[in-house]
Amino acid sequence: MEFSDLKYPYKTKLINLKDNITLAYADEGENKKETIVFIHGLASYMPAWKMNIPILKNHFRCIPIDLPGYGKSSKNDYPVSMDFYADIIIEFLDKLGINKVTLAGHSMGGHISIFTTIKYPERVSKLVLASPAGFEIFNEFESRILKNFMTVDSLINNSAEQLKQNVLVNFYKMPKDAEFMIEDRIALKDAKDFRLYCSSVVKSLHAMLDEPVSEKLNLIKQQTLILFGENDSLIPSIIPSQGLHKNLTTKLIANSGFFKINNSKLVMIPECGHFSQFEKYEKFNTAVIEFLK
Repeated sequence: MEFSDLKYPYKTKLINLKDNITLAYADEGENKKETIVFIHGLASYMPAWKMNIPILKNHFRCIPIDLPGYGKSSKNDYPVSMDFYADIIIEFLDKLGINKVTLAGHSMGGHISIFTTIKYPERVSKLVLASPAGFEIFNEFESRILKNFMTVDSLINNSAEQLKQNVLVNFYKMPKDAEFMIEDRIALKDAKDFRLYCSSVVKSLHAMLDEPVSEKLNLIKQQTLILFGENDSLIPSIIPSQGLHKNLTTKLIANSGFFKINNSKLVMIPECGHFSQFEKYEKFNTAVIEFLK
């Protein structure tokens, strides 16, 4: 199976950007006044939003994207950084002729959304952060451990059972509708671009650790909706083999960001893991509609 063979729940479009980058995206609810650009998390892709866009497109123009190196977007040895991702998003908006959007980011996509908002505040109207990376603070020692824990070869050599566990850890109780995520990850192991994809994942992790935003959250002036599952197993990050951050809780991390972003609202969702927009999509969708309306 190749990345181009992935089955997406919405019609995929492709757009050419500079440096031979082709970005895959969908465009649903095109006649709506308010536009949301959805940015997926680490090792993820556009279908991460499949439980949200069918509902939200009735209220907003919804544009999920595959970041370069992910999903159906082009893959190469890109100079991945938060600056790189922010510039890609702005170039993409320019190509579509869109001036201002709400950015909705999940996990790493939240970190990217925050960084983009701080760098290009005039292009972002509001923020929706779903279990965002970027609130947590890592010192140099902790960053080095996390970088050493995830390598391209370790990702390539993951067994089918490890790949399954990597997906399951995102949920408090994984819905049957989400099983395609496990099936896709296992099937893509033989894709010709799989090493480039794994490289993008590793570079993305390094970019988050090297370009933190936790101390810059007070620069965000936009209205911000923050959603966390109360049972998130990925935030806080337990540093492998060191036991560090074990005294932190998801609620503490969530509140740390909430208190720094002046014009923000925090929603904690019970019996929900890291993938709040999928596991508790009804509560997520309702919160987003109320927030943006």
